[in-house]
Amino acid sequence: MIPSPERRLGQYVVRAATRADIDGARSVMLDTFYHVFGHGYIPRWHADVIDPATAYFDNPRQRLFVAVLDEEVVGTAAIRADGPNSPPHAPWIAERYPSGTTAQLFRVYVRPTHRRHGLARALVDLACRFVADTPGYDKIYLHTNAAVEGAEPFWRTVAHEIHDGRTDPHHSPAVHFEIPIPST
Repeated sequence: MIPSPERRLGQYVVRAATRADIDGARSVMLDTFYHVFGHGYIPRWHADVIDPATAYFDNPRQRLFVAVLDEEVVGTAAIRADGPNSPPHAPWIAERYPSGTTAQLFRVYVRPTHRRHGLARALVDLACRFVADTPGYDKIYLHTNAAVEGAEPFWRTVAHEIHDGRTDPHHSPAVHFEIPIPST
């Protein structure tokens, strides 16, 4: 596996996280859950946030990425070898994106005061390149909460929609996307 390179965006550095970044990354994620999503920490959804070492450092097919300014983590993105779960998502989505061969993009969050600097796009690009360099992945999948300001328009610039869950009253209202795996 090729190590992920770092990328500079002005004063920011976007790179694979180290264990030293765990507390800062966790802070970005928890602040997003509480202040952006409004639901706080939910154990069944957020185990990777409480134990990122196991989720992202102990499995070579999973990785956490960070955007850093002056040694402070201000953005995150992660890849996990997990497909979406049914429930809450429709069974056909879970079947289309099975765990193991699906790289699911998670935790793409940037602190509000650091948005509009290209950090989310750079984090996603680095995560997708990691997938391209990691054997065994067939697809990159993600879902987003379209109620979060700017989320849906952002994802439409980097991914293509698979299903708009807002039209399905029986399952999660998430909007589901796929990103092509980049050429290596």
